[in-house]
Amino acid sequence: MKRMIKNKVRGFRTTDGAGVSLVRVLGNTTAETYDPILMLDSFDSTNPEEYTAGFPMHPHRGIETISLVVKGNMVHKDSLGNEDGITDGEVQWMTAGSGILHEEKLPASDKMLGVQLWLNMPRKHKMAPPEYHSIKKEEIKEIPIDGGTLRLISGQYKEHKGFMGKYLPVDYYHIMLNANNKFTIETEKDKSVLVFLLSGDAKVAGETISEKTAVKLTNGDSLDIESLNEDIQILFISSDKLEEPVSWGGPIVMNTREELDLAFRELRDGSFLKEKVDY
Repeated sequence: MKRMIKNKVRGFRTTDGAGVSLVRVLGNTTAETYDPILMLDSFDSTNPEEYTAGFPMHPHRGIETISLVVKGNMVHKDSLGNEDGITDGEVQWMTAGSGILHEEKLPASDKMLGVQLWLNMPRKHKMAPPEYHSIKKEEIKEIPIDGGTLRLISGQYKEHKGFMGKYLPVDYYHIMLNANNKFTIETEKDKSVLVFLLSGDAKVAGETISEKTAVKLTNGDSLDIESLNEDIQILFISSDKLEEPVSWGGPIVMNTREELDLAFRELRDGSFLKEKVDY
């Protein structure tokens, strides 16, 4: 049974951090539909003045942030003492868990193109120890497909395996499809699947979808993607629905209002971080 379109959201231009211009696609109004993906922001600019202000040190709890830099640079620093930079085609995967402070700097480049996802963490793992990983280019398999290339960011594609997160299984593909080609992805029937048109318009499940649009699919065992008269880049994300309550306040996502209030009290009284502080 082929997957069909259940919901679609086109992003809108806004600012976040210290004044970074970005395209916000998913947020707190879409959390239930796109479960377990909470947020999706896209960066797409050739003007460094739109993004070099970056994201100064800020907290997170209860989520994982996954940042794919297709073009450009991102420099990460956190309260665990990690400092790391990624560049064209690389990924930062941060588990906030019980709590972390981090900053993201976006140095000037010819083009800044990328996406940050917020992946919800299951209730039983919300307070897991925070961690940081980077996935460098040499760790990302580039797999030839009909009409293009599939970059395996995480999870599994056929017999190929990529980075594996600890708390939710996530198949995350960066697909580059040449103009006028069709590609069918086989999927597990009950997985929660979305695709995001990073660059270029395309047909998804037979419907033409505009660039910078996220699409949630119905259940099924395959998905058809078709490029039109230009090369496209499309992101495919498949995971498990959590179907748990979401209590979301800014950079913190818990299950109840009481847990959320506690997190903000701990931020105020200095007890938020449960792991070693070294920044």
